[in-house]
Amino acid sequence: MLMAVFSANAQTRKPKPVKKTTTPVIQPTPAPSPEPTPAIETAVKKNERPRDNSSDQTKNGPAGNHYTPNYFYEFARPGFDIPRILIEHDEAGHGRISFKKGESEEMITDPINLSTVTMTRLRDTLTALDFLNSTTVYQYQKDYSHLGNNTITVKRDGKQRTVKYNWTENKDALELMNLYRRIANEYIWKFDINIARQNQPLETPGMMDHLIDYVDRGEISDPPQMIPFLTELSNDERLPLMARNRAVKLIKSIEKPKK
Repeated sequence: MLMAVFSANAQTRKPKPVKKTTTPVIQPTPAPSPEPTPAIETAVKKNERPRDNSSDQTKNGPAGNHYTPNYFYEFARPGFDIPRILIEHDEAGHGRISFKKGESEEMITDPINLSTVTMTRLRDTLTALDFLNSTTVYQYQKDYSHLGNNTITVKRDGKQRTVKYNWTENKDALELMNLYRRIANEYIWKFDINIARQNQPLETPGMMDHLIDYVDRGEISDPPQMIPFLTELSNDERLPLMARNRAVKLIKSIEKPKK
């Protein structure tokens, strides 16, 4: 009996109302407006693509010097280890060289600083050709494009002339072509050995042999100009002793009086 009463009371008892708690609405704090980011001047990459040769825009040269190029050289031969070379410089020899290697589309760019000896040879050769006033066609009657085409442009005193040839019987035009080829040999070799001394020093003895061959064949624009760089290499302990010794040997060979 008591169980029945308790059960009935439990069923009829009303639950106490639950007091509702009001949660305050929090307004979001507005985000501060970002301050404008100052423009950052993009640094010129070492492997930047060369600019248009026809531009007279002042450019950065060695050691931050400015130069306005008025000498331009291009070599092009698809399929060669170095299929394209561009050289531009001013009357003082300040400028840059750009080149491709293998099948890469990237143009590698490095500054150049031609010696007084090299610039004198260039001017003397251009004078012998009367380059800016002449209309002579230097290209040999037979096409030797498999050797690579050379395009040379000179701007001076309001005049401009461009010539293109891959072989010639004109000795001064041949010398002009060879002068730029020697410049390219020197600066591409410098670029390559600077990469090797940091990443692949064991390759530097063979590269020194390559330079010795260049010098022996007269295929470097101005070997005495390379002595300070060769001295630096001879003291670089990252290089194998063979490479350093060959640098010393080459310095002595260059300094030796020619008979």
